Amino acid sequence: MTVSTADLLLWVAFPYVCLAVFAVGHVWRYRHDQFGWTTHTSQLLERRWLRWGSPLFHLGAFAVIAGHVVGLAVPASWTEAAGVSEHAYHTVAVWLGSVAGVAMVTGLGLLCARRLLTRRIRLTTDRSDKVLFPLLAATVLLGITATAAHNVFGGGYDYRETVSVWFQSVFTLQPQPDAISGAPLLFQLHALTACLLFAAWPFTRLVHVWSVPVGYLFRPCLVYRRRPVPAPLPARRASSGRP
Repeated sequence: MTVSTADLLLWVAFPYVCLAVFAVGHVWRYRHDQFGWTTHTSQLLERRWLRWGSPLFHLGAFAVIAGHVVGLAVPASWTEAAGVSEHAYHTVAVWLGSVAGVAMVTGLGLLCARRLLTRRIRLTTDRSDKVLFPLLAATVLLGITATAAHNVFGGGYDYRETVSVWFQSVFTLQPQPDAISGAPLLFQLHALTACLLFAAWPFTRLVHVWSVPVGYLFRPCLVYRRRPVPAPLPARRASSGRP
């Protein structure tokens, strides 16, 4: 099959450029901005929106990432060998993915609204946030829209035969652009925005993902002991002028 120049640029050159920026960008960021390697939390400025938005976004994101790892990185033959049929896999993937996606979008919407509507939070928004939030929102919304349009309300689409094949071929250094060039437009746009998100990752607050305090789960417990409060000294009597 003849591959066009546009397909080579979109599905071979562009992903590798984004992955290169992802890798080199993290090294540069760590060498030049270790003190900025944080979430840039604004919890002290506003908590009400954050209390709901942050857990929904993070829990939804973890579930969505896990689903993408299984759907894109694990070949269909492996799940079939484990006794999971394609029908069962797609049923579980669609409905659990939809729940996780809705939770993630809801949380992201709350966080974006919090940043736009709270003046103190809006003033702390830097240029990287202005790139990250729209790009992240576009990636998530395109993924949910593609799933809803083709696998919830549509006739169904097996992305493991196209998008997954392309994804695996990129990391095995044997790119197959023809595997995704015929995929529906929504899946293609979702893949392209995901590549852009990886390229922007090192220059945004997303770097805090690599600094998760996993060590806290295994460190020894801290023992706190109550220190006895010394009795107050008796008040000194006022001098009366007598010996």
